[in-house]
Amino acid sequence: MEERGGDFGMGRRRPPLTRPCSIFYVFIGVVPRFTHLDSRGMIKVGTSGFSFEDWKGPVYPANIQAREMLSFYEKELGFHALEVNFTYYTLPSQKSFIGMSKKTSKGFEFAVKAFKGMTHDIRDKETGKMVDNRETFGKFKYSLLPLIEEGKLSCVLAQFPYGFFPNRENMGYLSTFKEELSDIPLVFEFRNQTWLKEGTFTFLEKHGVGFCIVDEPKLQKLMPYIPRATSGIGYFRFHGRNPNWFNVPMSVRYNYLYSDQELKEFLPDIGQISQKTAKTLVFFNNCYSGAAAKNAVQMAKLLAEQ
Repeated sequence: MEERGGDFGMGRRRPPLTRPCSIFYVFIGVVPRFTHLDSRGMIKVGTSGFSFEDWKGPVYPANIQAREMLSFYEKELGFHALEVNFTYYTLPSQKSFIGMSKKTSKGFEFAVKAFKGMTHDIRDKETGKMVDNRETFGKFKYSLLPLIEEGKLSCVLAQFPYGFFPNRENMGYLSTFKEELSDIPLVFEFRNQTWLKEGTFTFLEKHGVGFCIVDEPKLQKLMPYIPRATSGIGYFRFHGRNPNWFNVPMSVRYNYLYSDQELKEFLPDIGQISQKTAKTLVFFNNCYSGAAAKNAVQMAKLLAEQ
């Protein structure tokens, strides 16, 4: 990984600039528009989050203000889709989404990650019993209304923890999860390979829930890469392949930059999934020091050349 402010190892220094500019101008020469639409379904490429301090320099101008990042993400970097991750840590407000919607143009879409009180903190720590989190679901759904009204909510991504196993109680919870979000498009991401069985895919298809296709380190406990479509939404999530995954800081886990050859290997699967779905979302979550943004640029360019 190059030092912050470098050009991702392209072997050249940036020329003097007359105005603030992202290194992506150097990388591809022009600002691409990363929505791909052809005889297949729509494919949108983006990143998992956008507001990172360590993207200043590698991705954004060094002096950019946080309030300017989302507009830059769309208008200068060319992305038309974003996976919103701060919603996992705190219940969002309508005000937050109103502001984000105003900063983006018509056609921009948000995939919103479910709050941890809906996916992780769902059991009483003392008794182990499921908690009543219906109020949490209600608040979360209410916060999404501005995006729904503007037609900018592509789906909700529910990422369940490694310790969430496929037993009867948890399967029941997944059904309840779908019922609570009613007609909001939904995608499930599993972190434990025990979910890798036909019963899981049958369940998702029956309930109209998308399957999150993940690429992550090939470790025995984690979900392997399985390109399957179970709803009208295809969803790829690239976490990187850093083998230091467990019991390490997030900055270590997601410190990985995909090579061109690695990205090319995914093109046939993205194409096949897009043929089976109305929309395919491709997000990069290897966010350390801007690697996700660079890989998203590379992937969008590769797709456009197909």
